[in-house]
Amino acid sequence: MKCKFIFLTPLLFYTVTLSAQIEKIDTDRPDQTESPFIVPKKWMQLESGFLKEVENGHDNGFYQLKLIRFQHPSLLTKYGVAKRFELRLITDFVTEKSKQNNSIIVSGTGIDNAQFGGKLNFFDEKGWRPKTSLIAHYDLAGLRTIHKDTIDGFNFRFTFQKTISEKLSFGLNLGMEWERFGEPPAYTYTFAPGFNLSEKWYAYIEAFGFIWKDEKPENSIDAGIAYFVNDNFKVDVSAGLGVSKYAPGYYFAVGSSFRFKTNRK
Repeated sequence: MKCKFIFLTPLLFYTVTLSAQIEKIDTDRPDQTESPFIVPKKWMQLESGFLKEVENGHDNGFYQLKLIRFQHPSLLTKYGVAKRFELRLITDFVTEKSKQNNSIIVSGTGIDNAQFGGKLNFFDEKGWRPKTSLIAHYDLAGLRTIHKDTIDGFNFRFTFQKTISEKLSFGLNLGMEWERFGEPPAYTYTFAPGFNLSEKWYAYIEAFGFIWKDEKPENSIDAGIAYFVNDNFKVDVSAGLGVSKYAPGYYFAVGSSFRFKTNRK
């Protein structure tokens, strides 16, 4: 789960003065569908959030196992290198708990995710053609302090967005993910209709999941709403529910995103 939350009040006043210069901030959160839009050149964008996810495990009549995961926070840092390319860094600080019959049997806290990569925009939206970009990340397993591993991973996804009207757009992601090199990949998908409720409010509904060759898929749905404080600062809330047996049970997340120009020229 790519969800991210942070509030930095001093930067809010700085972003207000820049809000009229470029288009409104576009983010990858709170949905799972990554955006094809690129952060403006020489701008830094931070997308952060808190998340609680619960996964129900085995119930054999003798014990019930529940896995609980907190992100506090997750952070996606993006920097615009060129008009069609941005650098990306993903980090997640988490606490994980395993409960057996309401008693905690395992608990751990640390960095669970450290990925470095980029996003390249191929096409702008034109006629029937959606706006199209490629996102790729290298998963640095050795930087984790929880679930630390010696084998790195990799993921990529093509992200598409098509505007239907001023009020409605559709986002689609298709990709693959290797949690560890040498293991079978997961095929990933997301589909999210987005609704511009007003100049300040945005909402979405979404289906997303992971599919392996010889394993049961993980399919989920979620929905969320976001509020634009100004063109460079946005807050959001979202929640999701697993719809297949092996998907996580549910999650709830809150977060915010903001951007600022790194030079004044």
